[in-house]
Amino acid sequence: MNNYVRGKYAELLARCYMRLHGFSVVAKNYVSGRGTTAGEIDFVAKRGKLIVFAEVKQRSSLDNAAYAISSKQQQRLIRGAKNFIKNHPQYNGCDLRFDAILVALPFSIRHIENAWCE
Repeated sequence: MNNYVRGKYAELLARCYMRLHGFSVVAKNYVSGRGTTAGEIDFVAKRGKLIVFAEVKQRSSLDNAAYAISSKQQQRLIRGAKNFIKNHPQYNGCDLRFDAILVALPFSIRHIENAWCE
């Protein structure tokens, strides 16, 4: 299994994990803008009035996955989230949260709620 396939599998596991915890996935692989400042959000999930912008990282260990999310990437995700809310006004007024979902295959998941703030 190559890195691309492992990453897609990790994203699928993360979305399933969130569904099992009462969230509905409203978007996946959401890309905002073009070029180097574009942000891709692995998926956006909703539960009640809470919108979660999730970054999924798959590595050989959960600790390695945690260290793989850079501050530059966090800023791109924040920009992507702002763009998402701007383009989806039905979510105005919802609480926003940035979560990290760490995956070490074959099946270890760590969900870090509110992993960073705007």
